[in-house]
Amino acid sequence: MAIDRRAFLAGVAAVSGCAAAGPRVATGTAASKNDMIVVNALGGLGDPNHPSDGNVPDVSPRVLAEAHASGLTAVNITLGYVAGPFDPYEYSVNEIAATDALVRAHSGDLMKVYSAADIRRAKDEGKIGLIYGFQNGAMMGETPERVDTFAALGVRVFQLTYNPANLLGDGSMAPKNRGLTPLGRDVIARCNVNRVMVDLSHSGEQTCLEATLASEQPISINHTGCRALTDLPRNKTDAELRQVAERGGFVGIYFMPFLNSTGHATAEDVVAHLAHAVNICGEDHVGIGTDGSVTQIDDLAAYEAVLAKEIAERRAAGISAAGERPDTYPFVADLRGPEQFRKLQGLLAAKGWGEALIEKIMGVNFLRYAETIWGA
Repeated sequence: MAIDRRAFLAGVAAVSGCAAAGPRVATGTAASKNDMIVVNALGGLGDPNHPSDGNVPDVSPRVLAEAHASGLTAVNITLGYVAGPFDPYEYSVNEIAATDALVRAHSGDLMKVYSAADIRRAKDEGKIGLIYGFQNGAMMGETPERVDTFAALGVRVFQLTYNPANLLGDGSMAPKNRGLTPLGRDVIARCNVNRVMVDLSHSGEQTCLEATLASEQPISINHTGCRALTDLPRNKTDAELRQVAERGGFVGIYFMPFLNSTGHATAEDVVAHLAHAVNICGEDHVGIGTDGSVTQIDDLAAYEAVLAKEIAERRAAGISAAGERPDTYPFVADLRGPEQFRKLQGLLAAKGWGEALIEKIMGVNFLRYAETIWGA
């Protein structure tokens, strides 16, 4: 049974006002909402109104138009194996090839990102930069040298685990929190050699802490929340956040139900988690990784039926996280659709966040981190 991640990760439409404590940073002028580099450290191109199997982007005219309208510069898209009965290696290679074909066919709208310079070029040329990434290291099998193969194919983000344990380490839902395995250390070493990102989203706390120290290069947590605010396994502890930042890494805050203990997160929660992350990590190490796309949902009632089926499949496959329920949307209800990035900028500006800081959150911090790992 294939797990339809696009249906589950399709965060998508509009925002109302919010209030949250701001970070301990200098304030300044209101942020410009037109020319910012916007990098979604984990998201996608998809249409939740017409979900499809697999992770290959949906590049329908509507999806592309709304992605451009959102101001999105680049997005880390999930490709390859996450869960299911198929061979992880073969499935991942095939999805990369299929996505390459789409990028070639839509070269006026899309470009594949290999370096930080490509993100800037995407901005200059009015294209959407696609950063190829994995959300499960299972496609490595027991062969860490496969990192070399996937890096050569253009994969730039290697997340070690999904929610359960795998051969590399324990995910956030693995009950024993056993940490990184020897194979996981070897995979990290190959990532360092190939200058690709090691992403510890979805990992267990011990795996994250050990991986941060094992890596010779800074690591990232591309989509998470703050456990100090909402005590759920998918959120990161202050110890994890602080250690990642102290070693030069990056943390992206998602637009997911895990930001609120009720499972019904709001834009206010996003601002609160961003503020906490900035207070713990410093303003140079935090950004956004929404875990969704920007295409609007036309019929929310119809989408709820799709979501209920998706949650049931995820639970049956053993990959669901605490806090996921059929009544919890995988997005923030008042921070979705093509206006989500501009509306977040406005909310942060209303809280007194200066333009320079908002630019960092929206994309500059990820770009700086990408330069550190991939090169300029």
